[in-house]
Amino acid sequence: MSQTSQTTATDQAVQRIQNNPAYQRLRSKRNAFAWVLTILMLVVYYGYVGLIAFDKELLAKPIGTGVTTLGMPIGLGVILFTVVITGIYVYRANTEFDAITERILKDAAQ
Repeated sequence: MSQTSQTTATDQAVQRIQNNPAYQRLRSKRNAFAWVLTILMLVVYYGYVGLIAFDKELLAKPIGTGVTTLGMPIGLGVILFTVVITGIYVYRANTEFDAITERILKDAAQ
């Protein structure tokens, strides 16, 4: 197969995928889900930064009689939240999104 005919075949396959309604739904679903997670992450992260900027006294309050302040568990919560939403995205991508992608690729190959 020559380079030109191979490029044409690839272009046609890409066009078939882009015209597939399932691909359009996948893109829409995946983008909406990613935006929701992004907004949640921004709210949590900038909420924490906002607390640092505007309510240092709250974060500086000691927990119990030790030296650990309230800011430490809240900061840890931000980190754990990041890990959890990453896990949620990976789980959904590996189950739902990958299954749809596989069906779209099979349809395009026909």
